[in-house]
Amino acid sequence: MAIELPKLPYALDALAPHVSKSTLEFHHGKHHRAYVDKTNELIANSDLAGKSLEEIVKVAAGKKDKVALFNNVAQAWNHNFLWHSMSPDGGSEPGGALAERMEKDLGGFPGFAEAFKKAATGQFGSGWAWLALADGKLEISATANADTPLVYGKTPLLTLDVWEHAYYLDYQNRRPDYVATFLEKLVNWEFAASNLQKASQRKAAE
Repeated sequence: MAIELPKLPYALDALAPHVSKSTLEFHHGKHHRAYVDKTNELIANSDLAGKSLEEIVKVAAGKKDKVALFNNVAQAWNHNFLWHSMSPDGGSEPGGALAERMEKDLGGFPGFAEAFKKAATGQFGSGWAWLALADGKLEISATANADTPLVYGKTPLLTLDVWEHAYYLDYQNRRPDYVATFLEKLVNWEFAASNLQKASQRKAAE
């Protein structure tokens, strides 16, 4: 089966005024769709047809003959993950097990916020900022272009797209404002907590 462009988990105008309807129309309807379409083109009639995005990402990573495939399939996966990292009811601070882990590994929410802002604003050019689980600990990182923690054996919990197409219509060159707004108004802690819980359950079952 072909890879499909997923529907957004909210209406196109649901994140406004923080992320506008126009931005989501271009970001999801044009950019994300292009990555999905190109991935399908590149895997057609190959042994990767019918595989999941995550499987294709891991197969393509680091392969010189699969650079174009990796760039498109990883961007498709990253964007799938991004939409759920934001919520119309987002923002504030996490609670429960995620807050406890954040306190232990990152110096609490203030430590997380400082490190995440630094990763997101410090990424030169296009890329992503991540909260991930790495070797049993929470970790903040940035990746360039289409790169993703998936290929390093880490479990992504949350991401923010810092490619210019993600924010330029709304924030122009003010990436720090975009990052701050994400943390204050949009970040989906329920999604991050769910990813942490699933990772903990997988670890306990091993």
